[in-house]
Amino acid sequence: MKIAMVGSGYVGLVSGACFADFGHTVVCIDKDQSKIDRLREGVMPIYEPGLDALVEANVNAGRLSFTTDLAEGIAGASAIFIAVGTPSRRGDGHADLSYVYAVAREVGEALANEAVVVTKSTVPVGTGDEVERIIADSGCSLKVSVVSNPEFLREGAAIGDFKRPDRIVIGAEDEFGREVMREVYRPLYLNESPILFTGRRTSELIKYAANAFLATKITFINEMADLCEKVGADVQDVSRGIGMDGRIGSKFLHAGPGYGGSCFPKDTLALLKTAEDSGAPTRIVEAVVKVNDSRKRAMGRKVIDALGGVDTARGKKVALLGLTFKPNTDDMRDSPAIAIAQALVDAGVQVTAYDPEGMELARPLMPEVTMCDSPYAALEEADAAAIVTEWDAFRALDLQRLKTVMNAPVLVDLRNIYRPADVRAAGFTYSSIGRD
Repeated sequence: MKIAMVGSGYVGLVSGACFADFGHTVVCIDKDQSKIDRLREGVMPIYEPGLDALVEANVNAGRLSFTTDLAEGIAGASAIFIAVGTPSRRGDGHADLSYVYAVAREVGEALANEAVVVTKSTVPVGTGDEVERIIADSGCSLKVSVVSNPEFLREGAAIGDFKRPDRIVIGAEDEFGREVMREVYRPLYLNESPILFTGRRTSELIKYAANAFLATKITFINEMADLCEKVGADVQDVSRGIGMDGRIGSKFLHAGPGYGGSCFPKDTLALLKTAEDSGAPTRIVEAVVKVNDSRKRAMGRKVIDALGGVDTARGKKVALLGLTFKPNTDDMRDSPAIAIAQALVDAGVQVTAYDPEGMELARPLMPEVTMCDSPYAALEEADAAAIVTEWDAFRALDLQRLKTVMNAPVLVDLRNIYRPADVRAAGFTYSSIGRD
């Protein structure tokens, strides 16, 4: 089957490469000529483990190609995926659907064969209805089914998530759409991956509901961590204790500096706006958004407290270890590191930083932070170190070496990756999240 993937960003490129690896012929389409040129040269626009090798293998096999010409790319395609960005709209937090609707219009004008048009982008309830209307109004008289097929990919583990999914959700309104999508996902169906067919609007809501629930779990355990610090409990044991309950589960119960990334912040906001517009406000999600936003800057204050407080922090130096919102990605979108760095700078603290993959994207977001080429270079003459992202490179730092290069042996572990007793035995003043 020929598949067209409109949008060659994170979702589109990973999905397109994986579909090609299943044996489909895939054309990835993007308006950015420089991005397409780089992809043809084997240069990935994002960091995702294993993606470069997967793309190279399928390009060499003739199953994966790239173009800026939408009409050429969708010609003969049975399934046309829309995988463009839906960022939060400036001013009101609604999802900006202008890119999705622009693609729908172009597809309707260029389509020369019957096809299924699939929204892979995360879109609010009712978007598929509007995509269907736009295609029809563009003059297209061919048989077209508009389907919702949300993605559930974790950055840093996206290829595995795509090939071994917990579930595949397909929202279709007719048998034509369901039939084509069964063929698209036939390789996974043969591997007995669960496929849930729903109505289109239900499928659109499933994606937002899933992300909002996971964001709620993260925010809940972060608030429990704050309580643990006040009453002398250990949040990691609390997490294990409640996570062993099968009704709750252990995932997304790791206390830290708050969630960030490309999905949770914008999707919780978009869900709030949809709920408000529909007259069914989601108070729990509203609280989650507020708590998470305030937590990030609070983590900056936690580092300032480790320096002795606001009065003594001015003029001191802090090294941030990790900048991306999570490890194994270069994604800086809504990363807690941005708010933490700003809180430190506002307090007159000199900030250095090191991240294995994210510094290029971080530089314009935090111009007052000095980027360094290794964790130890960032820690030179630092008065404190703060672990912000749990990259493997930070899990076994040479603590004795740190003591020799730092002005003061102070470590603030915002990801709880060290044992407090071990760090203190090495002579450090140590603080973490929700633990003594």
